[in-house]
Amino acid sequence: MNLPAHLAPGCHAPFGAHLRDGGVNYSVYSAHASRIELCIFDASGTREICRYDLHGPLLGVFCGFLPGVGAGLVYGLRAHGPYQPEHGHRFNPHKLLLDPYAREIAGQFGWRAEHHGYVLGHPEGARSLDARDNAMHALKAVVADAHRAPEAARPRTPPQDLVLYEVHVKGFSMRHPDIPAALRGTYAGLAHPAAIAHFKALGVTTLSLLPVHYCVDEPALAERGMKNYWGYNTLGFFCANPRWARAGSDTRAANAEFRAMTAALHAAGLEVVIDVVYNHTPEGNEFGPTLSFRGLDHATWYRLDPGDRSRCENLTGCGNTLNAAHPVVTQFVLDSLRHWVTDMGVDGFRFDLAPVLGRTAHGFDAAAPFFTALAQDPVLSHVHLIAEPWDAGVDGYQVGRFPGRFMEWNDKFRDSVRGFWFRKGAASGRGEFARRITASSDVFHHGQRAPWASINFVSVHDGYTLADTTRYEGKHNHANGEDNRDGRDQELARNFGVEGETADPAIIEARQRAQRAMLATLLLAQGTPMLCAGDEIGKTQRGNNNAYCQDNETSWLDWDAADRDLLAFVRRILEVRRTEPLLRHAQWLHAHRHAHGVAVSWCLPNGHAMQHHDWHDAGQGAFACALSGGGAAELRLLFNPDAMPVDFDVVGSWHLLIDSAHPTLPSHPINASHYTIEAGALAVLQSAREN
Repeated sequence: MNLPAHLAPGCHAPFGAHLRDGGVNYSVYSAHASRIELCIFDASGTREICRYDLHGPLLGVFCGFLPGVGAGLVYGLRAHGPYQPEHGHRFNPHKLLLDPYAREIAGQFGWRAEHHGYVLGHPEGARSLDARDNAMHALKAVVADAHRAPEAARPRTPPQDLVLYEVHVKGFSMRHPDIPAALRGTYAGLAHPAAIAHFKALGVTTLSLLPVHYCVDEPALAERGMKNYWGYNTLGFFCANPRWARAGSDTRAANAEFRAMTAALHAAGLEVVIDVVYNHTPEGNEFGPTLSFRGLDHATWYRLDPGDRSRCENLTGCGNTLNAAHPVVTQFVLDSLRHWVTDMGVDGFRFDLAPVLGRTAHGFDAAAPFFTALAQDPVLSHVHLIAEPWDAGVDGYQVGRFPGRFMEWNDKFRDSVRGFWFRKGAASGRGEFARRITASSDVFHHGQRAPWASINFVSVHDGYTLADTTRYEGKHNHANGEDNRDGRDQELARNFGVEGETADPAIIEARQRAQRAMLATLLLAQGTPMLCAGDEIGKTQRGNNNAYCQDNETSWLDWDAADRDLLAFVRRILEVRRTEPLLRHAQWLHAHRHAHGVAVSWCLPNGHAMQHHDWHDAGQGAFACALSGGGAAELRLLFNPDAMPVDFDVVGSWHLLIDSAHPTLPSHPINASHYTIEAGALAVLQSAREN
């Protein structure tokens, strides 16, 4: 490799390493560095070939142009500047740094003492300086070719028609008998015809993938010989996680396989949303390693304690918090998001601990600069945006406060639906349940937001599976190696008299009936339903409600043990949702019908309209919801969470569409003045007349 003695002046934008004019342009931001070096390595990443000073800084940007080289070039960065932790500066040129904009990454990461900028065990702690060079074991960036995902092939599902399916790339296919063994657990496996056939037959429109960015395992997990299976510990925000690719550690091949996956899913009419973690990094708190951001400009990238700038603000529970309020960090997040849309083919994002992105010096602000920039971006303004609307900081619960087109995970729906059907908990009443199944208008009906802003769910990756909510009342997380201290305590659940598995047919039937009732409620409610992968086949994790480190059969879907009857029921419910526009109305429901609107009314089983005192009658749970208008046939949803069957008056001409107590009962006319809903069940009736 013939390399010049010096770098030519380069362009300040875009950040990262990009091919142009027969060479590579490098651009790096650091507001406080005095000098940044570009280190070029051989193809194996083990031998440094030469080192260059980048030109600058100019307005915080260092850049340079290296002619005669191209894709595949391996490089790292070294940043010079003050090592003054008390002022938030932790520059250490002995540490090779990964370019935050790396689109391909070389090397295998392992936790080593020399990755820290200070001397572990030193009396001065993090204020000491470690002068050992870590380059041999550091991750390195690789110059990547430019790619662009085809636009024409993308499906565009209207928001009111979305049905989300939260799924782990590996967990879905790892035990799937119809997917070739070589593809199981990979991006290719998720796009295999057998996987696509399941998604299409199920009736979901959009896959919501757990994190697929390049991540590393936390040191505590590494010490226990475990993996961060969920992947919420991102280091490479422009690179696909090679763990879920056929080629293993080859990130170029992983990126290509991911693109092929999105293309295949798009061709089948399925969208892809990815879970993204722009709230923290694996560098952890002030005692963490120096891998990338910390070494380039710790005081810019992270939020620091205003009373002691040697300490990181921890609004995430993970040690550090990215400073999204800084313009360059905002640009970094937007650049990464845009890359995943234009280059990798994704259709939207679910933002982990999303309030962090709206944090200013005065707390969460729905008009924060990041949200304003996101709304104005010509690429990102057209994709799905989903917020996990809470973080670990003070005033971190922000459900209903996100701006514009954001949809939000609605945990109020989860708690109400579980409480209603289990007849326990503070949110078990009819009034709370009615609010939640009509898209939580008390939370989201403001600022021109629509019903689909509420993402409804009864279980997600974090917590009990749906089946386990009917089997366990206490968490069973001992396999995680944390003495069962991790995971959410007192999660709302009901074991129906026996903790765990049982052969008692009455208990099994009660559990199955509760699962069907909760799934039907989820998929029939107004708002955006999100199904957790595996719930449709009765997946259990044996009571583990925090299986983040269980990269094994605890987390993987067990297709051989799948509850085929439950799967058929879920398919049927989703078909009813798809064919009945009143169940997915794009506008808010009203108590009285008006032009182009849909009316909702509530009545007791005897047909009388619900009165104020009926909503507060804790002794009675059964009631009915009627939907009418929009030129569609009227629907009635009959709910009976009580312990005994209830007769509902059904005057007029009606057809039964669904009865969760009798999941295989076909649709048929009701030739009686009443219909009996069994204990712990619901039914959907359709008027024989259109409105």
